[in-house]
Amino acid sequence: MARKTQTQETAVSCGTLRERTRRAIVQLLKQEGCLDAETLASHLGITAMAVRQHLYALRDEQLITYQEESRPMGRPAKLWQLTAAADRFFPDGYAELTLSLLNSVKQAFGEAGLDRLLEVRSKQQLESYNQQMKGKRSLKQRLNKLVEIRTHEGYMAEVQAQADGSFLLIENHCPICAAATVCTGLCAKELEIFQAVLGDDTHIQRVEHIIAGERRCAYQIIPH
Repeated sequence: MARKTQTQETAVSCGTLRERTRRAIVQLLKQEGCLDAETLASHLGITAMAVRQHLYALRDEQLITYQEESRPMGRPAKLWQLTAAADRFFPDGYAELTLSLLNSVKQAFGEAGLDRLLEVRSKQQLESYNQQMKGKRSLKQRLNKLVEIRTHEGYMAEVQAQADGSFLLIENHCPICAAATVCTGLCAKELEIFQAVLGDDTHIQRVEHIIAGERRCAYQIIPH
């Protein structure tokens, strides 16, 4: 087999770098929401001009779009955001299979059967989380571990400390979104699990919800 020429190897390398950069842009827009080219460039350590080239290429693939925002000086800024087509880059939790199973359970056993299924699932999930929480005594330790668990499950989770002493648990992606849309009990059970895992000395409330049309799910956690 003939060896690749230096030109071919350079082309492959450039193509790989280009794809990595565009995937990083998609990841940042998923994580942070709407961003302009300058902010993306700062995150990526490249020029705003280079970022714009990638942004327009991603737009041509219908993966991102933008809205203009007026600025005090100069032209309006383009704030870039993902389109629904970009969902394919993130885990979907086998949406079609899950929906089919949920509908089958409802048809076979009714709403009571579906509620029972959610109870069993929640019990198993809570047992798993508590097992992984061993040795995590402080709220901050438990939150960090919960973020690790949820990120591993595909939720792109993070936690932010707030000025008032509370915390914001953020999930930038929902791998079970399709299932949660038709079975709202899934979201209700997750809120109960978070409360159980973090302890009775905290109050948790959902303040943003993907199912309600927002970009992410977010939970305010207030220590008592």
